[in-house]
Amino acid sequence: MNQPRVWTVSQLTNHVQQVLEEHAPFQDLWLMGEVSNLTRSSAGHLYFTLKDSRAAMSCVMWRSAAAFLSWRPQQGDAALAHGHISVYAARGAYQLYVDRLQPAGRGDLHARFEALRDRLKAEGLFEAERKRPCPPFPRVVGVATSPQAAALRDVLHVLRRRYPLARVLLAPTLVQGELAPPQIVAALRALDARDDVDVILLVRGGGSLEELWAFNDEALARAIAASRHPVITGVGHETDFTIADFVADLRAPTPSVAAEMAVPDQAELRQRVADRAAQLRGGLAQQLGQARRDLGEQQRALQRLSPQGRIDGDRQRVDEAVHRAERALVHRLALHRAALDGAGARLLALSPLATLERGYAIVRRRGPDGSEGLIVRRVDQVRAGDGLVVQVQDGEFGAVVGGES
Repeated sequence: MNQPRVWTVSQLTNHVQQVLEEHAPFQDLWLMGEVSNLTRSSAGHLYFTLKDSRAAMSCVMWRSAAAFLSWRPQQGDAALAHGHISVYAARGAYQLYVDRLQPAGRGDLHARFEALRDRLKAEGLFEAERKRPCPPFPRVVGVATSPQAAALRDVLHVLRRRYPLARVLLAPTLVQGELAPPQIVAALRALDARDDVDVILLVRGGGSLEELWAFNDEALARAIAASRHPVITGVGHETDFTIADFVADLRAPTPSVAAEMAVPDQAELRQRVADRAAQLRGGLAQQLGQARRDLGEQQRALQRLSPQGRIDGDRQRVDEAVHRAERALVHRLALHRAALDGAGARLLALSPLATLERGYAIVRRRGPDGSEGLIVRRVDQVRAGDGLVVQVQDGEFGAVVGGES
């Protein structure tokens, strides 16, 4: 007997998936139904169910496709979804992978919208690489909108509150109806032709698809792409998307947010300035502290290498040497004084004056001219009548030799 083939769950699921994906009609189909169980993941993917009175189909729309939706489906909306059928293997369920979604009953406008969107996208008008950065501190903000629109009041209020330094230049235009597209293009080009304009805001308030249709104009899209200055769109509400939004350098969900994106916030700038000032003060204090520490280390290094210590030591050694020399000199003087005193005493002892103090006298013969002659030591050295000079202790006096010699 032939054994029946036993499938694994994965094998069967893969086989069903292959059958579905190889069947051409299932890979390019439109499905109409009522939207239910609609959820949006944190990554931006849409998960929902399309159902009618007898059946339901699980659907998923990845963020890359959902970003181009011109409307946001709501629970209970009748919708037309385009995509392909495949199997979600983790649950063994087949589902529709949606790449286009539009409300049922308005298919013509959405078909035109999607056709233009796909054509301009293929030309590269939506590419991020061609988007121009907005200036951080615009001096002149150009605004293309209706002078009577509430959107203009919202924009002016935001600009005045956030960045009053910016001047606003209004290019008035219709923003709704058949005459609006060429006027919007003209207003945009008039602003773009000015060299003093830094950024251009293209804004209007919310409305239906028909009311916003002027911003799905091909000429406007190409004018935005050709603009020298960056363009920010703020058309309708957060759920509204237009062709102008895809081409613009920045897309804002509302006119007020477009104004916020165009200029910086003065409160944030003041805080940034205060933060920078605090950082500068802290950095300067840190640098000064480090400089003081470096200076202290260098001063200590200089003190260690300075000749002042050697000079002080040499000065002290010189003082000590001078003191020693002075003491040695005083000592030598004392010794010489003592020696001199001893020599004087010895000389005094040998001096004839000392003999005179004991009662002796020194007798000299006076010469004929009155000068004192030789000391008389013997009698035969004088004759009678010779003059003599007799020196005693306290002086001298004259005498004459008498009698026979």
